[in-house]
Amino acid sequence: MQINRTGSAQWSGGLKDGKGQISTQSGALKSYPYGFASRFEGIPGTNPEELIGAAHAGCFTMALSLVLEEAGLKATNMETTAKVTLESVEAGFAITAIHLSLTASVPGTDERNFTELANKAKAGCPVSKALSAVPVTLDVKLA
Repeated sequence: MQINRTGSAQWSGGLKDGKGQISTQSGALKSYPYGFASRFEGIPGTNPEELIGAAHAGCFTMALSLVLEEAGLKATNMETTAKVTLESVEAGFAITAIHLSLTASVPGTDERNFTELANKAKAGCPVSKALSAVPVTLDVKLA
């Protein structure tokens, strides 16, 4: 089975004075603005790092629901935040780290078992695999 999804970007102008728009196949983002200011100066708009973070958090949490089911468990709630770190390095800028923070309510498990299952999901998550060049850390908390 092969599934293809698309995202697109349009850009005009230079790096600092230019403006862009990002769109997704589903229409969740349609011509959503991004640019230098939204990426580096905190001005409203999106940026690639937060989009990677949202994708990673979503994929990981969904993968964890599968791992939990395989263990005979079901979460009543899971919330994951992915903090994507962009830093200036010798060759320009690079994503140097991703930190996943998960808080969940999962009846029938303890923190130790849940941490093991969450790490299994992190390793098996397709987005984690795609981002394997970047160190990914995880902390979990049962609510």
